[in-house]
Amino acid sequence: MDKLKLQWKVFAFLIGFCALLLVILWLFQTVFLSDMYKFIRKIEIEKAITLVEKNINSSNLENILYELELNKEIIVRPTKDFAPPVRTVPDRPEHRQPETITKDQEFVLKDGNKIFLTFHAMVTPVDATVSTIQMQLYIITGIMILLATLLAIIISKYISNPIEQINRSAKVLATGNYETEFRGKGFLEIKELSDTLNTAALELSKVERLRRELMANISHDLRTPLSFIYSYAEMMHDFPYEVTSEHSQVIMDEANRLTSLVNDMLDISSFEAGIAKLNKVNYNLTESLRKTINRMKELVKSDGYLLKFEHNEDVYLLADEVKITQAFYNLLLNAITYSGDDKTVTVCQSIKGSMVRIEVIDHGEGISQSDLPYIWERYYKVDKIHERPKIGTGLGLSIVKKIIDMHDGEYGVESEEGKGSIFWFQLESK
Repeated sequence: MDKLKLQWKVFAFLIGFCALLLVILWLFQTVFLSDMYKFIRKIEIEKAITLVEKNINSSNLENILYELELNKEIIVRPTKDFAPPVRTVPDRPEHRQPETITKDQEFVLKDGNKIFLTFHAMVTPVDATVSTIQMQLYIITGIMILLATLLAIIISKYISNPIEQINRSAKVLATGNYETEFRGKGFLEIKELSDTLNTAALELSKVERLRRELMANISHDLRTPLSFIYSYAEMMHDFPYEVTSEHSQVIMDEANRLTSLVNDMLDISSFEAGIAKLNKVNYNLTESLRKTINRMKELVKSDGYLLKFEHNEDVYLLADEVKITQAFYNLLLNAITYSGDDKTVTVCQSIKGSMVRIEVIDHGEGISQSDLPYIWERYYKVDKIHERPKIGTGLGLSIVKKIIDMHDGEYGVESEEGKGSIFWFQLESK
């Protein structure tokens, strides 16, 4: 059954349902017809008894008894003085006489006297009726089978065709063709499935594009420091007596950059694989931010950058201090990299209810609204031209996203082209 196509499954179910209805119809109209008829006649006698009981002292009783005999074929007579008529057919002794359903009932008159009445319901033979019904059932069965078959074919195709079309498109999508379009119609669920698959195809195309960009960018970032290291090492090998401290410093700087890049890639991999765990402690968030800012000041002061820290009070936080510091450090690096000619970065700490909010503000070129939803992706570049960052590895914002998500916090960015950006995250304070 599992190997049957949906079209034939639907067809089989519809035909089976039609056959079941026909079997039930045949049973009730032939086999159980006589028993059902007798059962109904007994119910009619009970109703007649109730009706007579309500009107036993009524002057209209005679008319009621007449109506019962005329319309329901129920004859009511005193028990001792009446016997039901017996109809016979001359010269046909084998002919079955009509069956009679009889019930005696006691009634109390208004003067206190009792009267016994016998209710006789004539049961007419149903053989002729059954024959007639059987002939009708043959005709109805033929019509129902024909109509049910046609309807089953139409419905099965109507249901299966859009699903088969979606299946064909899904196979094309599986080959890597993300331009495939799903066109579902006929039912709301199929239309929703089609829309979902179209969205999935669009997202997969974005992921594939980002993957290619990621590979190209990482290759670029690895090639550059390796080229520097090899060139200076070769020079040091060929001219060992001309080596200066500047030459060795270049090699050390490029090696540090390679280490940072590899560490960030390992962090991203551990976050996505769910390997990274939180080591939450209660610590002074304000003091931790201040130390990070002071360390960064020492690193960039020779380049003319100005770092400011604005806060009203110390805030304590129950979180993984190392990872929160890493997230903040990456935001700070990002702001310094894109601070523009102003070279001023402001860090603001504020409290809103039970939440502490950290904002990192720069006055650089800003980000367009169309690029804002994607800047948290790895190596996403708003100008689509990969340049080697002066500081950092290009994976910082993606790491920030992973860390804040692990802490069930919120993050975001507010930016306007030409006026700079505000990157922020907020966590529940202790």
